[in-house]
Amino acid sequence: MFKLKLFAFIALGVISNSCKEDENALKNLFSIENASIKPILKLEESIDLVLQNKENKTIDSVVYYINEKRVGSVKGNEKLTFALKNQKLGNQSIKALVYFESKNIDISTSFSIYASQEPKILNYSIVTTYPHDINAYTQGFEFYNGTLLEGTGQYKESTLRKTDYKTGKVTEQIKLEDKYFGEGITVLKDKIYQLTWKENTGFVYDAKTFKLEKTFSFETQGWGITNDGEKLYMSDGSEKIYTLDPVTLKVVDYISVYTAGSKIDSINEMEWVNGKIWANVYQKDVIAVINPKTGAVENVINCADLKTKVTQHPELDAFNGIAYNPSTKTYFITGKNWDKTFEIVIE
Repeated sequence: MFKLKLFAFIALGVISNSCKEDENALKNLFSIENASIKPILKLEESIDLVLQNKENKTIDSVVYYINEKRVGSVKGNEKLTFALKNQKLGNQSIKALVYFESKNIDISTSFSIYASQEPKILNYSIVTTYPHDINAYTQGFEFYNGTLLEGTGQYKESTLRKTDYKTGKVTEQIKLEDKYFGEGITVLKDKIYQLTWKENTGFVYDAKTFKLEKTFSFETQGWGITNDGEKLYMSDGSEKIYTLDPVTLKVVDYISVYTAGSKIDSINEMEWVNGKIWANVYQKDVIAVINPKTGAVENVINCADLKTKVTQHPELDAFNGIAYNPSTKTYFITGKNWDKTFEIVIE
């Protein structure tokens, strides 16, 4: 009996390997690659979806998918031209389901879409310099009814606080449980949303009372969060910015952040300003101004000089914190364990 079972097991393995070899042989009959499908493309370009038929097989039809979404089908091996103008930036997958000679096989390839133009450099000037708590590991920074709200990080030290931005004094504060590493905050319709780093947990507070109303979960890391007045936008340290439904707090969409020449990951603390996402890039002393519809970086602000103007000490850490004050139309900029907040205007 044992020998029979062993023989059956071996036979099944041989059959399985044979099937895989047959499938690979079929896949090798066709290819989607052609001169129009370059590794990097722009939104104003198009690609030609047509197969290279290496052994001149009789093709009945081909169905094409971009990022698992059906975009069209052709009889035989006719060319299907696909415009990229409505695609998102970032990695794209192409799949062709090929029907031929009473068989079918799927083959795939990929490419990336980058922004059409390089970002423009914006300059700034400092209006005023204010004190900032040198012990605040700043993760979130946002004005609410004239009060500066701040979320701070580090295990056993994370807080949500109200601050008098002119003096740097904390006027109200709640401490997170020691197991949480606080991250970004934002205020939407009198509710404060606060993320945690690796704990897949977020909190919703009453913005006026700081009373915790509920918790929510998410699948990625939590880094930065902002809103457009209706929807939430969350970063997780990658190039992606996720759109969240503020009621269900589930991801409903995303964009990927790119310039004309590269992917921009480590998107961190964010602020929504006049229809754009202003974002810190972790460990880079820059602000990226991002188009929330496409993910293209439209402007860059080099803030490296600001870090030289704060007290240099062993705990000094990355540039992080953008708060737009709509009453003054100025920007408040700080960093992790910085002893100053800078009010700036964009020139």
